[in-house]
Amino acid sequence: MALKLADYKTDVHNDWCPGCGDFGIVNAIQMALAEMNIERDKAAIFSGIGCSGKTSHFINTYGVHTLHGRVLTFAQGAKIANPEMTVIAAGGDGDGLGIGAGHFVAAGRRNVDMTYIIFDNGVYGLTKGQASPTLKLGEQTKSLPSPNTNFNVNPIGLAVASGFTFVARGYSYDIKHLKSLIIQAVKHKGLSFLDVLQPCPTYNDINTRDWYAGADLVDEAQKRHSRIYKLEEHGYDPVVHYDSVPEVNEKLSQSLIKSLEWDNKIPTGVFYKNDLISPYTQRLQDKIPNYYENPPAKQNISQNGKPITDISAILDSLKV
Repeated sequence: MALKLADYKTDVHNDWCPGCGDFGIVNAIQMALAEMNIERDKAAIFSGIGCSGKTSHFINTYGVHTLHGRVLTFAQGAKIANPEMTVIAAGGDGDGLGIGAGHFVAAGRRNVDMTYIIFDNGVYGLTKGQASPTLKLGEQTKSLPSPNTNFNVNPIGLAVASGFTFVARGYSYDIKHLKSLIIQAVKHKGLSFLDVLQPCPTYNDINTRDWYAGADLVDEAQKRHSRIYKLEEHGYDPVVHYDSVPEVNEKLSQSLIKSLEWDNKIPTGVFYKNDLISPYTQRLQDKIPNYYENPPAKQNISQNGKPITDISAILDSLKV
């Protein structure tokens, strides 16, 4: 049965600030799930802490509201336990690139087949606008008593360097394009990362909707165009076509250089895509031949209140 967009919405009251980019991201996720017609009991949304943490409450699939900085660990565990599930993790830039930065890097090494979406607004919106890891050095938003003293994290560059095999950036006010990127990320067989730029109308008075639209640009020719542009409209090819060191290094370097563009022109779209690296679940299947047929989520773990599962053979097979 074909599912409609309304099937992925919940009745939970949404108390985000008017104009917040989070609305566009949630709408894009719902639209992507509907277009792919993913059954609601075959999908799970995991969210961290912060304004974006409520994402799992607003999407009518399985939802898990997890701990600060730990969303990737929960989401990876669920995918490994039940590889049939479509797993999407969502969290803020502070949640994922501050306290969660170690888990972010570690996840790249595994390449679990799931999608991670970061809501990137440069501030900790839930706790009154402190500078997040993506706020640029020297910038002073309305809630900061002095300019930011820390250099910013480059989410795209960090994802590429950590081993994510699909790396993209979207913009929360371009929902159609963002939906397309989410669909590509979910369909990718490996760990996908999507950095979504989104204005915070309450605390970030620098990177506003008007700023992204280029309203402050001095050059009249530039004012007619948004700062945001799409890589795919400029002949950019993010795909690793051959499993060779020179090819991979070229694509990695290309994506890192593109990720540094900011200020007057900000690229969105897919920066890097490598389908040639096996996902973590496939590596488990290679070690445990019946893994896909009998994953942990399908196994009985107790009978009459007593544990009946013996995982010693699995643990032995994973020894290195």
